[in-house]
Amino acid sequence: MKLVIVESPTKAKTIQKFLDSGFIVQSSYGHIRDLPENKLGVEIENNFKPNYIILPKAKKRVQELKKYLSKAEKTILATDEDREGEAIAWHLVKALDLEKTKNYQRIVFHEITQEAIKEALKNPRDIDINLVNAQQARRILDRLVGYKLSPFLWKKVKRGLSAGRVQSVAVRLICEREKEIEEFKPQEYWAIVALFSKIDKKKVEFEAILYKKANKVIDRLEIKTKEEAEKIIEDLKSADYQVAKIEKIKNIYNPPPPFTTSLLQQEAGKKLGYSTKFTMRVAQNLYEKGFITYHRTDSFNLSEKSLFLAKKVIEEKFGKNYWAGFYRKYKTKSKTAQEAHEAIRPTNPELIPKSYGGKVIFKEKSEEKIYDLIWKRFIATQMAQAKINSTKVEIETTKEKNVNYSFLAEGKTIEFEGFMKVYPLSIKEKILPDLKEKEPLKLKKITPYQHFTKPPSRYSEATLVKTLEKYGIGRPSTYAPIISTIQERGYVEKDENKKLKPTEIGIIVNDLLTTHFPEIVDIQFTAKMEKELDEIAIGKISWQKPLKEFYFPFEKELKIKEKEVKKWNLNKETNEICPECGAPLLLKWGKFGRFYACSNFPKCNYTKPLFESTGIICPKCKKGEIRALKTKNGKNFYGCSRYPECNFLSWKKPK
Repeated sequence: MKLVIVESPTKAKTIQKFLDSGFIVQSSYGHIRDLPENKLGVEIENNFKPNYIILPKAKKRVQELKKYLSKAEKTILATDEDREGEAIAWHLVKALDLEKTKNYQRIVFHEITQEAIKEALKNPRDIDINLVNAQQARRILDRLVGYKLSPFLWKKVKRGLSAGRVQSVAVRLICEREKEIEEFKPQEYWAIVALFSKIDKKKVEFEAILYKKANKVIDRLEIKTKEEAEKIIEDLKSADYQVAKIEKIKNIYNPPPPFTTSLLQQEAGKKLGYSTKFTMRVAQNLYEKGFITYHRTDSFNLSEKSLFLAKKVIEEKFGKNYWAGFYRKYKTKSKTAQEAHEAIRPTNPELIPKSYGGKVIFKEKSEEKIYDLIWKRFIATQMAQAKINSTKVEIETTKEKNVNYSFLAEGKTIEFEGFMKVYPLSIKEKILPDLKEKEPLKLKKITPYQHFTKPPSRYSEATLVKTLEKYGIGRPSTYAPIISTIQERGYVEKDENKKLKPTEIGIIVNDLLTTHFPEIVDIQFTAKMEKELDEIAIGKISWQKPLKEFYFPFEKELKIKEKEVKKWNLNKETNEICPECGAPLLLKWGKFGRFYACSNFPKCNYTKPLFESTGIICPKCKKGEIRALKTKNGKNFYGCSRYPECNFLSWKKPK
């Protein structure tokens, strides 16, 4: 009997189906060894040697696996093919004493299909210690930052805070965006839109926007006031108009590339409203059940077999003219992408989703939606280009005036939808009437529209992932944990539009770290560390090198700052008076956020909760006011001020 060990029971169950009775597949249930929870666990003086322990939750499982080992002629480690999976396999070797017998193999695959598993079993390899070292370096680096910097935050701000190396950079990005929004000053500007019709056909009407004055293109912010707009309109009302120029353009659109981890997270956020953490959980289920290829990847590679099957599906489902006519391949711009991996795609493109008449059955609706998204994106990559016809019509004033004006009308028609039949772009058809140059037109209506420039938008989870990837911060496996961690720690929360905004404590911690430990939250420094981790993964540098370069200057700076930095005063004075002793009330910081407390403490221990008023009347009782509240875990919810008389509660802010 051969023992195959994977990380999860779902993965074990799927793989067992593809193997005969000579194999038994078991799960380690994730990591079995890690650094200890309640001490540093790193011997800094001994070249950063980690002291791993078998996790308390894994001890029973390790004993169970050892029982299977006694009956197995060979052990096969089949954990995921990324750094995390390689490290899990290495820890299994250590925890199960497999080095003594050396009777084990490591196999890898990027999809859980019968063909892929059998091919992997034919091509076993050794554990890639470079990948293990890259994961070790990341783990130890994060432990050093968290274990050394968190107590500093306890002393200088409040107990219970923690600092993370990459998470702190994400919080900084969100805080800086919030500052931009707060400091933004809107500028007023006006646009002028005219409604024209053909002279011979009064019902044929179309809109055009004023875009030139005296043959010069009008800047977006050029018309600043209503008075300026009305002055121009007075000129335009008495003018005659004709078609000055017609420009017809054939635009060709190529399909987007297949999904990488970050692209899947971004699209699932935009199209389905899923968080990065939820998206990865669903993708993990789909991967382990054999529906999609490995979901943690930054590669655009696609196998020859998948391209052939995509062609077959496209021609059978949509027609031969919808196939691109060649196998379209993509190259990533990232220098650190693991090109041996594949993009995220369906393991079998012929498993067509329900939206296109397929009969694939999923346990969860979310699995169906994510599979549908991945299938469509992959199929689209091999479909023909979309052909869009664009028409630009310039309309000019013809009456003798001091200043000439020009309007612009734009139309779009889809000549051939190509890949857009499966994966639509945000292109709307707008049909203009049949016009000719020099043709006179009638002005039906002219309207000024007031606008104001808008501040930059807060990050959504999708746009934050895009920004992290752009700056080289984190890797495919880290985006979701980064975003969930900063919310769990209470540094960031979601507003009513599901956008990320910093909490008060998040801003305080960011200010402190930015001022006193700029390297920790420096984007370029963090990206450099990621690059060095990549160099460890290919054996270019030792895993201790970046640890030494970072830690010793950091430790020295930390000792200086512990003496220099004063404790942050979180208390805020208020105009409220204590009803029990008459002393002023302070806003203090507790486990669940701000609350009122008597300044005469400990002589007077009066407290009362701080409620954020929304000004919204309770939709249930019509008497109370809706207040913004928090759960014990810091999650926002809304409730009636008349509770418990009225028990209205909602996760969403009532309108």
